[in-house]
Amino acid sequence: MGFNDFMKNLSGNRFTGLQGGRHDIAFMRSLQRDLKTKEATSVPLDKLQVVVFDLETTGFHPDKGDQILSIGAVKVCGRHVEDEFYSLVRFTEPLPPLVKELTGLEELELIKAPEPAEALAQFFKFAGASPLVAHHASHEKAFMTYASRKYFRTPFSHRLIDTSFMYRIAEPDNPYVRLEDCCEHNQIPITGRHHALGDARLTAALWAVYIEKLQEMGITTLSQVYERLAVIR
Repeated sequence: MGFNDFMKNLSGNRFTGLQGGRHDIAFMRSLQRDLKTKEATSVPLDKLQVVVFDLETTGFHPDKGDQILSIGAVKVCGRHVEDEFYSLVRFTEPLPPLVKELTGLEELELIKAPEPAEALAQFFKFAGASPLVAHHASHEKAFMTYASRKYFRTPFSHRLIDTSFMYRIAEPDNPYVRLEDCCEHNQIPITGRHHALGDARLTAALWAVYIEKLQEMGITTLSQVYERLAVIR
């Protein structure tokens, strides 16, 4: 069965609501209050619980119609993995060929995936008020900012830490900041690349490596990370 035929079969019972349900919106507003009181900058990095995550998307511009296709996340305390999360996100259009080739995602599996509001709510319930970590985090920030407003009518208020900045602090003479380059430089085996959970696992491994490297430089908290970034920028 092709994509168009499958869509015809589903057209009679598709849920097309754009916003999250009342319970999800209430949870997100409660989470906003928790985030205002959560202070992570003074916690030692080797004791800090964070959620490392990655998004696969149709492109780079959520404000121009690009959408989230999958969310992968790894909950880490210090350098130790505690839990994982993965969800596809419903998408009902043909995938751009390059995205399909790069990610290995298929239209038929995305059609049956949770609605965006549902998948995002489950992710935020997994993450709670923990700081979030991503590699080249501006991509994730753009999509989460747009989605939080669209589906939950709330700002995206999580503290977001970029591992590429930690790389710049610890490796000032190395110009390469692509995820695969950072992993190769640190002898981290590259598996599951361009899969949301696979990339989240790679980024979590980088996080663990750079916690140790920064500690060796005398940088032991997020506040000290930010202080060093202010100097090198």
